[in-house]
Amino acid sequence: MQTACQAVQHQKGRRQYNRLRNLVRDAHHDCVLFCNEFQQYSYLPRERGESMEKWQTRSIYNAAVWYYHHFSGQMPIVVVTENEESIKEFGNETEGVFVISFKNYLDSFWPDLKAAHDLYDSILQSRCERESESQENHGKEYAEHVPMEILEAGIKSGRYIQGILNVNKHRAQIEAFVRLQGAINKEAALQSDILIHGMKARNRAIHGDVVAVELLPQHEWKGRTAALCENEMDDKTPGETSSDPMPTGRIVGIIQKNWRDYVVTFPSKEENQSQGKNAQKIIVTPWDYRIPRIRISTQQAEALQGYRVIVRIDSWESTSLYPNGHFVRVLGRIGDLDGEIATILVENSISVAPFSEAQMCEMPVNTPENPWKAKPEEELERVDLRDTHFLFSIDPKGCEDVDDALSIRTLASGNLELGVHIADVTHFVTVNSYTDIEARARATTYYLADRRYDMLPSILSADLCSLLGGVDRYAVSVLWELDKHSYEIQSVCYSRSIIRSAYKLFYEAAQGLLDGDLSVADDIPELKELDEKTRSRKLDELVWAIGKLTDVAHYLRAKRDSCGALELEGVEVRVHLDEKKNIDDLIPRQPLEVHETVAECMILANHWVAKKIWENFPHQALLRQHPPPRQEFFSELRACATAKGFSIDTRSNKALADSLDRAEDPSDPMVNKLLRSMATQAMSNALYFPTGSCPEEEFYHYGLALDKYTHFTSPIRRYADIVVHRLLMAATSKEAKTNAKDHLFSNKDLEELCRHINNRNRAAQHAQKQSTELFQCMYFKDKDPEADERCIADGVLYSIRTNGVLVFVPRYGIKGAAYMKNKEGLVLSCHADGSCEWKPGSLQRFQDRVTSITTTGERATLNLFDHVTVRVSVQSSRCHPDTIRLEIINDKPHKTSDAELAEKNSHVTKTDLVKEVTKSVEEAQLAQDEIRVKVIEKEYQEYCQTKGASLYQLLEEIRDLALLDVSPGN
Repeated sequence: MQTACQAVQHQKGRRQYNRLRNLVRDAHHDCVLFCNEFQQYSYLPRERGESMEKWQTRSIYNAAVWYYHHFSGQMPIVVVTENEESIKEFGNETEGVFVISFKNYLDSFWPDLKAAHDLYDSILQSRCERESESQENHGKEYAEHVPMEILEAGIKSGRYIQGILNVNKHRAQIEAFVRLQGAINKEAALQSDILIHGMKARNRAIHGDVVAVELLPQHEWKGRTAALCENEMDDKTPGETSSDPMPTGRIVGIIQKNWRDYVVTFPSKEENQSQGKNAQKIIVTPWDYRIPRIRISTQQAEALQGYRVIVRIDSWESTSLYPNGHFVRVLGRIGDLDGEIATILVENSISVAPFSEAQMCEMPVNTPENPWKAKPEEELERVDLRDTHFLFSIDPKGCEDVDDALSIRTLASGNLELGVHIADVTHFVTVNSYTDIEARARATTYYLADRRYDMLPSILSADLCSLLGGVDRYAVSVLWELDKHSYEIQSVCYSRSIIRSAYKLFYEAAQGLLDGDLSVADDIPELKELDEKTRSRKLDELVWAIGKLTDVAHYLRAKRDSCGALELEGVEVRVHLDEKKNIDDLIPRQPLEVHETVAECMILANHWVAKKIWENFPHQALLRQHPPPRQEFFSELRACATAKGFSIDTRSNKALADSLDRAEDPSDPMVNKLLRSMATQAMSNALYFPTGSCPEEEFYHYGLALDKYTHFTSPIRRYADIVVHRLLMAATSKEAKTNAKDHLFSNKDLEELCRHINNRNRAAQHAQKQSTELFQCMYFKDKDPEADERCIADGVLYSIRTNGVLVFVPRYGIKGAAYMKNKEGLVLSCHADGSCEWKPGSLQRFQDRVTSITTTGERATLNLFDHVTVRVSVQSSRCHPDTIRLEIINDKPHKTSDAELAEKNSHVTKTDLVKEVTKSVEEAQLAQDEIRVKVIEKEYQEYCQTKGASLYQLLEEIRDLALLDVSPGN
């Protein structure tokens, strides 16, 4: 009801009002907002001198009575309120209209809903205790927050700075940063985040809150802590801080609280003894280090000690050390796999309820008795590529949701035709259907280490939308005509199509064919049943297609490289499970040349679709931008490269790409990999955005070096791609004057959708990373680190800290801390054979090395990028996620087995191939420039014109001359 919503805004504030509005708008809840103040018979004018609360109560009751009579008394109306006066006044006034308390409502209508009753009791108890505590405790633990109107005025004037609080999970009690948001004080010229040091300065703000910060005087600024830390929940600062102070401030107010459900653990019996049996007030510890401990009221503390539990925060008073919250529900036992996975999902606000009956009723049927077939009317409207084009897909082993297929063929003219064919999901998912609404809410498929949660029901994601081999499927195809010699694009067309993929290949088989290993044909099911002659012919056809696609991909990559495209390095680990779903091994992803081939074709399709939809809908297109990174994020990369004798230029993506290419150590390829990994860490996040919300110069994708980019190629697993498909169909059907464009989002709605999708994508990335870390710990947890050789591995140092180093373990894709000075003050000492032991002494830290000096004078130095032998073990935690622990046991590299060496050297790196093609493209460009110079010289001799290619170039030369330093002595 309109008045009820406005009452929430008036009494609880805009944040609670927005939450209520979003719940009402969510189609899952099947709600309709009744604008009672605009209905003649339900509207009540406000009386003179009447308070707002009183008038709103009368209006709500009057509208409820009208609604009851509107249905001729066939349905009772229930008004729920905690206002005792309203219950007394209106409770018995109209038969059929019940005005009752929430407790009465639960008892009368939901007597058997135990979870709701427990939740209500928990909230009520928490509120009562909070009120009594605030009356008893007059001492202030924290400063009061500045009122909202003063905050807003202070932000406009520049006194306060607005940003998002980001707590350092490694020093949660000490160190947090406010990342600047929106317009900031221009006079301050802040180029970095603002440090918030200590809990007092944080002033009850919680990680993720939008806050207002007041800068401290410059002499009070502090620096980041440079020591390693084991997430200790105390206020002690181990080690020392860096010498460079940074802008430091204190939080004066919270603009928006972004509180969510938190997974917590109850104290153990030993920790709880001081509170007594069944104590009502319990301090629980959140799973996330960045969240402060929470005080809740419950009588189930002893029973819940071995479980992960969800709680919500209600408030955090200035008189309290801890926020107050209430118990919601139990997730699962501590250490149980399903319970830990459920924890990861809740912590990232991921909801993966089964698809509803209404959604499943919208699904097409495909059973042996009633197989799905392409409809005759669709065959007439679509371009039929089943008999004219040779298509195949290349995906990871076991992939079920095949979004894309590729084709390449020679045209009659001798030119090539390259095709990218994407599943036509929008044919089955119509605008604002139940399936569409659910897909929009999920926004993406969530991939965890051992499982996935689909954005679409499996009948679509793994069957009718999946471009499987040998079956007819609807697709959206992009076809380019390429010059037969240069591979330059001559023309492009977009169409809805019907396709039949000939092969469903996996990456390793495609790579084998590309390398000339025809034995992998035995692993391709589509070739197994063929006679030898047909098999040989089809295999030749497939080998030619993969080879030609790879040639085209090399050209496309080289062209982007010449514009500044970056080749970055990420750590991707695959969890290998045995038949019983036990962890058999952790396998880092091996880059293959065919990965690059498929990726370049997808990038090309995304780029051309982005251009097409922007040309037709300049203010309504959904694109993807990658802003340039902030220069201070490159400081560690530059320092590490300098330590190895390299210089990294970060002024542009082209300069960065070129300097990373030059930073090669012939004796250790891991150096370049780690430098590229550091460059990846420094990057900004790529984001979806509506084109109507920012100028065209901000569309640029820094990493890919493309002026316009979007996501079109994975509509089975990304909702952004579904939106882009609809935009493309609307753009290509403009001439046909169809109503496709009637369903497009306005720029405002698209902006809100982009914000939601970006948020869900971050959640998906975090969940995937946390699930991988969970399985890494599970893999090592049941192994004896002292005896099991799998716990010993080679590690590479990539960062120096005051009390240790950060190490990368390539074999398992693990990054972690290794201490050189422990809590007892002992330092790591290395013997002549490389073995290590702990001895009394001290550490000396330099930019590129760290030296331990024992009290007996023994010295041991470790340099950046040194290889050492580490022992991998697991540091268990009852309340928090387990973590990997690395210990340096030898300062010499771990000896790699012959099998591992053979595997490492078996593939030519894709970097070398791309560099070779880039070089040939640059040579061709130089040849063209030389021809152009000769023509210009001929024109100069004949017409005495300038040697510059244009007037603009002449002016540029004059400008360069003007900037030359001609002072004496230089």
